[in-house]
Amino acid sequence: MKSLSRPAGNLTGVIVVAETLLAAKRLELIREAVPKAARIAALTVGGSGSTIQLQEAEKAAAGLRVRLVVVEVQGRDYDRAFTTMITERSDALFVLMSPVLTRDRKDIIARAAKYRLPAIYEWREFVEVGGLMSYGSSIVDLTRRAAMYVDKILKGANPGDLPVEQPTKYELVVNLKTAKALGLTIPQSLLQRADQVIE
Repeated sequence: MKSLSRPAGNLTGVIVVAETLLAAKRLELIREAVPKAARIAALTVGGSGSTIQLQEAEKAAAGLRVRLVVVEVQGRDYDRAFTTMITERSDALFVLMSPVLTRDRKDIIARAAKYRLPAIYEWREFVEVGGLMSYGSSIVDLTRRAAMYVDKILKGANPGDLPVEQPTKYELVVNLKTAKALGLTIPQSLLQRADQVIE
């Protein structure tokens, strides 16, 4: 790819690489929701995308004066991953962006509830099924924009002439029902910035 604005060849579309750079913002948001959190677990499956996210999160953790406890899930052994988090006395959970973790969101959310760990995720889809909060781009918006690319290409546009787009819309979603179940009071300042509050 030559550049995002002129990719050339047959490559174009919508990418979420910038999402990895939101790791620091997500860590700041979960710390704001849980001000007393001194240790925050970072759930990952490994890989280069996780490495970039962890680097961003570690920088943010130092500035927030929290200890980041990195927990890499092996296979689908979430019981072991959460046992590690509890053994390490984690006060909150930060789930890194990963297709695997998105696929397994219900398993992760169930365990976060069981162990009473307030957690932040990348997509609103986590919060809609019981997760505490999320901050990231909109999957619906990204899918709609990708469909527009398909339409243009099917109408004869050369993919290499279409710029590769990055997300432009980010949303903060908070689930107050989950907060209540955790015995957590979300600060009003955070709720006022939320794009959606699920009650």
